[in-house]
Amino acid sequence: MSDPVLGVTHSVCGRRWVWRAAEDRVALGIAQRLGVPELVGRMLAVRGVAIEQAGDFLAPTLRAMLPDPAVLTDMDRAAARLAQAVALRETVAVFGDYDVDGACAGALMIGLLRALGCSVLFHVPDRMREGYGPNAPALQALVAQGARLIVCVDCGTGAPEALAAIAGQAEVIVLDHHKAEGPPPPVYATVNPNRLDDRSGLGSLCATAIAFLTGVALLRQLRRDGTLAAGEGPDLLASLDLVALATICDVMPLTGVNRALVAQGLKVMARRARPGIAALLEVAQVDGAPAAMTCGYALGPRINAAGRIAEADLGTRLLLEQDAAAARALAARLDGVNRQRQEVEAGILDAAMAEAEAQLAAGHAALLIARPGWHPGVVGIVAGRIKERFNRPACVAGIADGLARGSGRSVAGLDLGAAVIAARQRGLLRTGGGHAMAAGFAFEPARQAELHAFLDARLADAATLPGAADLAVEGSIAVPGASLDLAEMLARLAPFGPGNEEPVLVLPRVRVVRADRVGREGGSVRCFIEGEGGGARVKAMAFRPRDPALAEALLGSAGAPLHLAGWLRAEEWNGRRSVGFVVADAARA
Repeated sequence: MSDPVLGVTHSVCGRRWVWRAAEDRVALGIAQRLGVPELVGRMLAVRGVAIEQAGDFLAPTLRAMLPDPAVLTDMDRAAARLAQAVALRETVAVFGDYDVDGACAGALMIGLLRALGCSVLFHVPDRMREGYGPNAPALQALVAQGARLIVCVDCGTGAPEALAAIAGQAEVIVLDHHKAEGPPPPVYATVNPNRLDDRSGLGSLCATAIAFLTGVALLRQLRRDGTLAAGEGPDLLASLDLVALATICDVMPLTGVNRALVAQGLKVMARRARPGIAALLEVAQVDGAPAAMTCGYALGPRINAAGRIAEADLGTRLLLEQDAAAARALAARLDGVNRQRQEVEAGILDAAMAEAEAQLAAGHAALLIARPGWHPGVVGIVAGRIKERFNRPACVAGIADGLARGSGRSVAGLDLGAAVIAARQRGLLRTGGGHAMAAGFAFEPARQAELHAFLDARLADAATLPGAADLAVEGSIAVPGASLDLAEMLARLAPFGPGNEEPVLVLPRVRVVRADRVGREGGSVRCFIEGEGGGARVKAMAFRPRDPALAEALLGSAGAPLHLAGWLRAEEWNGRRSVGFVVADAARA
């Protein structure tokens, strides 16, 4: 293991600072080929970018990176059946999901099929009454309304029994990305890069990206059939805003084709042509061009809030709405629901954190917390907070009607979805499934101790993790080097997210010249920093740090030198661009 950055083994937030490794030869080669600073070349090398790929990484295009949809198992079959539905003007139903990916995938397919002349019904299951995925009564209701083809988006892979309820009454196409445990359900087509027999290598796509590729395949099929002439048909690229939003909010890695989909989708989103997203950006007070962070922290939580504690289909309806005034009304409702969700979450968080701390002290590798009265719609968010705070896989559930229903979040390298599936197969769970980083489940409260022991054993490697995740650092610069030019160059590495994290830089031995609490309730800290020798100053901000020790370190440094770690960003205010440093952590020099 390499030496810690600047010798920091325990920062004010309890983290060790480590270098992200890069091959110097590749870093230098990239810098020379692209004419960028060696620091930027190093950052590309850190991300595994080869010299010949560097240009496409900085300017990702769908032309260069979009795969042929036909590489996905069953895609051609699905496209042919959808083309038949379009040609015959059949009534099609879309069965969705209540999270962002489900809402976006549903809106994409509904909008596309309606634009092609189909009559389209849709249903989003209620989290509390119906649970996740297809259920027989809802499917039968869609058939009764005339649906002869049902498209399940972001669900269906694990629901063969429910789908069997309409066998012979309607055909089913599944567009999903969740892990499969066995053969696909016996339906017309299942397009899922994570089905066991798929060899596409596209397992990191979200359901909305699968729906987009299905749209590409469908339009191609319609042109082959002569139903559409070349150049005719809906502008599928206009739906990339939905693909970007879903990819980010479903925490998919922003590498490969996902990087191109998100980069181009954010450009579409910036045009604010979709009334629902425009209204949501307005209610979230997003003035500039949206970024990945906008989707993850401003848009996604508001759409998710509907499925958690309100009307499950509210997000889908907003994304489909074409009238600007109606979209603003729906966005305002979602904003209010999100505030309600925050209040419910706050009422659970403190007790859950205390229980998590007690379980860590008792030696548990994984954390499993369940209490009566906790709302199942927010426990996933609480699990995420616990995971971030303690660097452990965390599962949180609410108990009602004799059943604990909950969600879990994991840390990199520990597959929680596989553990939950194994627990269900062992008989410890009534229901359960998910992917590596997140899972949903339900169990009988009497089996909680047995389930906890199983998760401890299955995720035993978590016991060796430090109490706080290491902070991976990619470069070190002096205060005078923290320039606007460098910040703008680093921004070319965006969009940032899993697999392409925003590069963390360290500013060694700086002095805080002035520091003040700012923002709502003084939750953030703004300060100005300079090098030990004085000279150039840079504005730095710690935005509502979760660890109060960081705020205390900045406010109480009394001129003593600090090492700061964080992100260098270009900022714009009143038409003027400047550089700023966002503080993630600090250590006493």
